[in-house]
Amino acid sequence: MAMDKGLYAAPLGMMEEAGPPIEIEIEDPEEVRIGIGDLEIDLNPQKKNSEDFDVNFAEEMDASDLDRLGGELVEEFGKDIMDRKEWMQTYVEGLKLLGLKYEERTEPWNGACGVFHPMLTESVVRFQSEGITETFPAMGPVKTVIIGKDTPEVEEAAARVRDDMNYQLTEVMSEYRPEHEKLLWNLPIAGSAFKKVYYDPSLGRQVAVFIPAEDIVVPYGASSIERAERVTHVMRKTENEITKLMEAGFYMDINLGEPSHELDDIEKQKAEEMGMSAIQDDRYRILEMHVNLDLPGYEHKNKKGKPTGIALPYVVTVEKGTRKVLAVRRNWYEDDKLHLKRNHFVHYQYIPGFGFYGYGLIHLIGGYAKSATMLIRQLVDAGTLSNLPGGLKSRGLRVKGDDTPIAPGEFRDVDVPSGSIRDNILPLPYKEPSQVLYTLFNQIVTEGRQFASAGDMSVSDMSAQAPVGTTLALLERQLKVMGAVQARMHFSMKQEFKLLKVIIADYTPDEYDYEPVDGSRKAKKTDYDMVDVIPVSDPNAATMAQKIVQYQAVFQLAQGAPQLYDMPLLHRQMIEVLGIKNAAKLVPIEDDMMPTDPVTENQNLLTSKPVKAFIEQNHQAHLQVHMAAIQNPKIQQAMQGNPQAQQIMAAAMAHVNEHIAMEYRRQIEEAMGMVLPGEDSNKQIPQEMADQIAIKAAQASQQLLQRDQQEAKQQQAQQQMQDPVVQMQMQELQIKMKDLELKAQKQTMDAAAKADQLEIEMARIEAQKEIAAMQVAANSASQREKLNKSIELEGTKLGVQIAKERAQAMRPQKQPERSKA
Repeated sequence: MAMDKGLYAAPLGMMEEAGPPIEIEIEDPEEVRIGIGDLEIDLNPQKKNSEDFDVNFAEEMDASDLDRLGGELVEEFGKDIMDRKEWMQTYVEGLKLLGLKYEERTEPWNGACGVFHPMLTESVVRFQSEGITETFPAMGPVKTVIIGKDTPEVEEAAARVRDDMNYQLTEVMSEYRPEHEKLLWNLPIAGSAFKKVYYDPSLGRQVAVFIPAEDIVVPYGASSIERAERVTHVMRKTENEITKLMEAGFYMDINLGEPSHELDDIEKQKAEEMGMSAIQDDRYRILEMHVNLDLPGYEHKNKKGKPTGIALPYVVTVEKGTRKVLAVRRNWYEDDKLHLKRNHFVHYQYIPGFGFYGYGLIHLIGGYAKSATMLIRQLVDAGTLSNLPGGLKSRGLRVKGDDTPIAPGEFRDVDVPSGSIRDNILPLPYKEPSQVLYTLFNQIVTEGRQFASAGDMSVSDMSAQAPVGTTLALLERQLKVMGAVQARMHFSMKQEFKLLKVIIADYTPDEYDYEPVDGSRKAKKTDYDMVDVIPVSDPNAATMAQKIVQYQAVFQLAQGAPQLYDMPLLHRQMIEVLGIKNAAKLVPIEDDMMPTDPVTENQNLLTSKPVKAFIEQNHQAHLQVHMAAIQNPKIQQAMQGNPQAQQIMAAAMAHVNEHIAMEYRRQIEEAMGMVLPGEDSNKQIPQEMADQIAIKAAQASQQLLQRDQQEAKQQQAQQQMQDPVVQMQMQELQIKMKDLELKAQKQTMDAAAKADQLEIEMARIEAQKEIAAMQVAANSASQREKLNKSIELEGTKLGVQIAKERAQAMRPQKQPERSKA
């Protein structure tokens, strides 16, 4: 940009020295700051307070921009109203069919029947009654779902969030149930109803208010409230309410003048149905418009800082009569770089249709209700004319007194001009109510009720012994439409509870207002981050009867294979469906159990209470105590007359098997040197890790098998040693061994004696040899030779005889057999 010349001329001589004019190019004028000393000139005053994310831009924007913005938005709102004009006309005509107010008719005569058939109202009342019991039970409308891994800490957090949400909706938010019941009344009539969820600074808490369908206006072609280019919430506020909001800084403080006192057709018809005459409304009509705008001075910019022309989501509040803007605020989260629109509305639909608004009973059975109303009026009028017929009479016929109807037993005087009374009176030929018309009326009513799922199911032809599956099939067929509506309500309530959860987690204190059953009071925000909230209603069953029949079908299946079902859990769920409080105390289940001693477990088994084994228990000690109780003769004798003895014994053996399985797991882990993944782990084990665990488990199982086999053999040997027969056999064996030892000792002694005798004989022979040698010396050589041969022969004979005797002494003698015991 070029700098213009000054307003006053420069002193003489300066222009000649100044040279050519200086041009300065400013790339971003918004970032320019001009200051002289402590004085600073702001070239963009609209940005002075915009650093506050929740600032009201209406306080900063130029008045002309606000007026232009308010005028454009009100004109767009007028176009949206015109686009749904036919929808509003249908809605107004349908409200008349509710018959909440008796119609005083003057045609075809004064006092004709003005009754409305209650088909439409009956369906609405039934839907509201069933809906409030299903979506808002006495224990609260919220239950929780765990996000991620299921651990004891997360389960406790889920229980705290569930209790806190139900406490907020039933105790703190006292308006929630009445607002929800209003929604359930309007939803089946109009086909659409809305909830607005936001944080109310005046109350210091979250609120969820009902908004009727006529107060939410969207452009033609909008498919959903989340994707609508413009959503207008029509609000009505008194002067005092607006003054409070202005003083609180929520609205800009401006003069709105007098209210416009306008009423639309739907408001007038609703007031008429309530028996009120709506002439004018002294409240201001405020339009809260959720729109996408490209506001000057607050444009969306790219990374280079240049405006992109993208419209950002804002909430603009305009007073319709004066078209003055009260507030302009951002409608996205502060940390959202994508600038996505925040949704404050939840759309409930009865039956989704072609456009944005759903179809209600006015659209579905409005024709049936109108026809039934017309027919019932014809039948009543025909009966009235038949009972009190009219006719023609001669001009001169006069009844003395008055023309009031004649009471029973009353006779009056008449003046007859001529002839008899019969000749002067001609009654018109009115017929009795037509049977064909009555049959047609019943057919229309039956068709309308069946279509609206408001008719009672006929069970007179059903056998009392009919299978549960047959009954369930009939219920499914009868309640199919209502079941779909309940499923849509369940989804919408889920979205509503998610919005409430975010507000509660963001704005509430860090601790609970009460002492939770489990955990600390200061765990509130972290609890809400770990769980999700959903409605307690069941989208698969529209009524309690349908749920009960479903559970009865499961009970029939469980009777065929009871070992496959968790019967205590099934009974508890059935009690909860029936709406009975303290179901956990009435039917305890295994998940409620805590580790206890084996004696208490035996007591619980004998009294048919649930028991559960835990991995950290001493399973060998528990098994010894349980087996001792099972083998106790006194307990066995006492259980003989108990009709539940078989079930108690089955439960006891099942509990024993639990301990055996856990002890086996502990021994395998000890042999492997590692802890196996838990049974309740929701995380899937990788296949490679599972294969490694399987290999180690195979090795550990073989080691455990060999050790157990050795222990089994030793135990078997010890048991055999304690057998009386085996003990007698061992004693006999010991006696035989002693006899054998005595015989061996005797044989050894006999052999030693023989050896001593042989030595004596050898000594005698040697002595004889010496004597013979002395004799030989004296005799001749021939005689000496003969003598030596003779001595050798005798010695040989003597040696052979000694050898025979020794061999005979060493041979064992046969003993007689000992008789068996």
